[in-house]
Amino acid sequence: MATDQKPLVVVGGPIHPAGIDLMKSEARVVIPEDLSEEGVIAAAQEAEAILFRMKPPCTERLMSSCPRLKVVGRYGVGLDTVDLPAATRLGIAIVHAPGSNSDSVAEHAVMLMLCAIKHLIPMDRGTRAGAWRGQRLRGIGELKGLTLGIVGVGNIGRRVAHLAQGFGMRVLGYDPYVPADELRRREVEPVSDLTTLVGQADIVTCHTPLTPETHHMINERTIARMKAGAIFINTSRGKVQDERALFEALTRGKLSAAGLDVWEEEPVPADNLLLNLENVVCTSHVAGVSEQANRNIATQVAAEILRVLRGEKPRVLGNPDLWPRLTHLR
Repeated sequence: MATDQKPLVVVGGPIHPAGIDLMKSEARVVIPEDLSEEGVIAAAQEAEAILFRMKPPCTERLMSSCPRLKVVGRYGVGLDTVDLPAATRLGIAIVHAPGSNSDSVAEHAVMLMLCAIKHLIPMDRGTRAGAWRGQRLRGIGELKGLTLGIVGVGNIGRRVAHLAQGFGMRVLGYDPYVPADELRRREVEPVSDLTTLVGQADIVTCHTPLTPETHHMINERTIARMKAGAIFINTSRGKVQDERALFEALTRGKLSAAGLDVWEEEPVPADNLLLNLENVVCTSHVAGVSEQANRNIATQVAAEILRVLRGEKPRVLGNPDLWPRLTHLR
């Protein structure tokens, strides 16, 4: 195929070179300098595919402004930045890379648990300041014997469960979309509702997509049901948590600690009060961006984009009801 006949793919920001190389085998690839909505629209007038990172969001206006667009790729797992109903109306396939960074996120979640229960951040600071003996009085805990409550037992949640079993934890799981027998196969004890799970867990960890049902599911009422001194971990989406309620619980002693990789507003503002708390371990939405995960994401979503451009059905389609309509691609 001649180069000028290859379809154009616009990529919304740098990705792992392996993904770029894969797409270049069958397409022209452009990364615009201006990654605003207007900048992407301008670059994508001839594009048959756009690969989005976090920004700009994939809106109806953006998609409808690109007349040749056939497929949108999401660089990652979640689709909360993509207007799925609009894409389906417009006949645009949505592909992403579920499972590609599950090990990375699961390890990060366990790391946050360990940092929280071992008081790693304040101990590090104290040790550097010469407070050697004081570190022994912090009440350092262990994961062994504790009850872990996993909210969302998909690709990531099930890996967290497996890791937690290795620490000797009791593992509960709540996921309304997974049958009880399957939850048991995923190494968790099924729990039928969120209230029961948070009431029994010493540590609660979230691994859910952001949907209208999960928005602020960790709120004042949920936290009130948690054990006194429980630990909260979130590596899913920031808007799953109500940060005002978290701050109150952490400052009043209801929660002993939190480990947060995701925030209601990202990048997290410097004046976010949670950043000032010694019992909060903070990271910058990096749980899923290990070197291995970045390569996996890039190559997986690139392969899915190319399948659609060839007229093949992708292995994972974010709007599966659309495919029967796409006869022009087959």
